[in-house]
Amino acid sequence: MNKYESVIIINPNVDEAGLKALQDKFTGLINENGKVEEVKDMGKRKLAYEIKKNTEAFYMVFEFEAKPESIKELERIYRITDEILKFIVVRKED
Repeated sequence: MNKYESVIIINPNVDEAGLKALQDKFTGLINENGKVEEVKDMGKRKLAYEIKKNTEAFYMVFEFEAKPESIKELERIYRITDEILKFIVVRKED
């Protein structure tokens, strides 16, 4: 298993319960094929540039271990989740 870091940028109109639900959803999804080491909720931040007419958004960072083939499915779920504006998954060096 490799170590990964994933940053997701979430629509600023999502409420606190929605953020918790997204965190639980992705933590569960990652834990199916790996292990979440840490989840950082970085709160609402100003964006460097406008994304889908938003100037602010919530940031969430997941640090986890997973099998390389499970990353494709995680990214697919990110893409079809309406609340997510942008995301990135990066493999961390050992």
